[in-house]
Amino acid sequence: MADGQRNEKIKYPLKMKIVLLMIVALVPLLGIAVYLIAALVNYRDSYDSIVSNMTIANNYNLNFKEELDESIYKLAVGYVSFNNIQEEKSLKDPYDLIGELRTDFRELMTITTDRESLAWLQSLLRNIDTLEDRIDDVRINVEAGERYDENMELLDNNVYILTELIQDDIQYYIYYQTKSIEDLTDQLNEQISTFLVLCAWLIGAAVVLVMIIFSLVLKSITNPLERLCKVTERIAKGEFTVRAKIHTKDEIRILSDSVDNMAEKLRIMMNQIKDDERKVRDAELRLLQEQINPHFLYNTLDTIVWLIEGNDREEAVSMVVSLSEFFRLVLSKGKEFITIREEEMHIRSYLEIQHARYRDILEYDISIDPGIYKYKILKLMLQPLVENALYHGIKYKRAKGRIDITGKQEGDLIRFIVRDNGVGMEETELERLREEIRKPCKETQKGFGLANVNERIRMNFGMEYGMEIESVKNEGTCVSITIPMEYFGEGEGS
Repeated sequence: MADGQRNEKIKYPLKMKIVLLMIVALVPLLGIAVYLIAALVNYRDSYDSIVSNMTIANNYNLNFKEELDESIYKLAVGYVSFNNIQEEKSLKDPYDLIGELRTDFRELMTITTDRESLAWLQSLLRNIDTLEDRIDDVRINVEAGERYDENMELLDNNVYILTELIQDDIQYYIYYQTKSIEDLTDQLNEQISTFLVLCAWLIGAAVVLVMIIFSLVLKSITNPLERLCKVTERIAKGEFTVRAKIHTKDEIRILSDSVDNMAEKLRIMMNQIKDDERKVRDAELRLLQEQINPHFLYNTLDTIVWLIEGNDREEAVSMVVSLSEFFRLVLSKGKEFITIREEEMHIRSYLEIQHARYRDILEYDISIDPGIYKYKILKLMLQPLVENALYHGIKYKRAKGRIDITGKQEGDLIRFIVRDNGVGMEETELERLREEIRKPCKETQKGFGLANVNERIRMNFGMEYGMEIESVKNEGTCVSITIPMEYFGEGEGS
């Protein structure tokens, strides 16, 4: 009976073989899984380290320049002294600020790995040393007394510029750390892809014997990984709102949560970057307005005075009304977008004023289809083009010049054309201007107003929209702008 029992037990050698085969099949799979887990843990650690670096840098990006500029200014003007600045709760000792910044970023030097980020850290530390020297100069002047003008010059030409450079270094460091996260994600995708290929070979070898069991294992591993791989690829392409939402109870869940968390942080960071870029563009717009308004205002007021002195009071009143309307539309309650009708009123007021000043050399015509009045346009989009036509085209023409402004619908687009019969440009000069306009506003050396308009159009409407320029020497220049048809919503741009 016992022998019979032994014989019955020997009836299952195939089962043992199958078990052994499964073990043989699973051992490489387990090895790959360990490799994947190690890669994921390394990825998570690297990601956390980079995020920590960016957090430290971002804190200084938000506060350092403002705090130091305020403190050193009040020290320079004698509001506080270097000896009692600690008593002023709203101020911080500039040497303490520099010391904290230097300590933290020297530590970042030891844990930062990518070459570009290290280069900006080195630049930052050099600028910190220079800044400390300039603060020493301010302190020497303050202690010497009666060197207010010299201190103000030091602040304007050295300290403020250095704090701005330091802030730029920090921002570039943050940018390249963000790129490091993208590179890290690409590496992770490659590792995941390698893992999937190896798994496929193992599964293919074992599928005949363990089809049912292994298929379940395969689905439990590959499906989330494939989903995660697709999600990470979409994140790498800039879709920061996509989420994996994997609810398995293994390391893939950790990776999924990390990827989802990373996507959310990247989304917040990119929104912050976009907000910062918009603030920069707003500052450039204000700069453009500041360039336009003072000289334009002074010249217009001179013309009004001239008209009054010449007893042409009716024309003077008309210019005052046009000037008032011009600046009302320039301000536009701080709105970025206005209606096309408002922009037409703006350039019409501008040209009425300029015509009073340059009536001997200027004629103009505005022909904008009333059917597009209700659509939106960027404020100060057409006025710089008209100003450019006047000051660079008509003003240098020996005979009377003419500016024609047209606007009409073309399919689902709106096209504006500002054409003048001024001096025009040579082909080489025209090509240089086109190249300058294609650059970001902060990089252009000429054509700032046109570059500002072109960049604002692309930023707000899309890269497929913008400006085109044609010109013929001694015949004139034509600037066309294309934007999409979008209704002006109530309260938009405010």
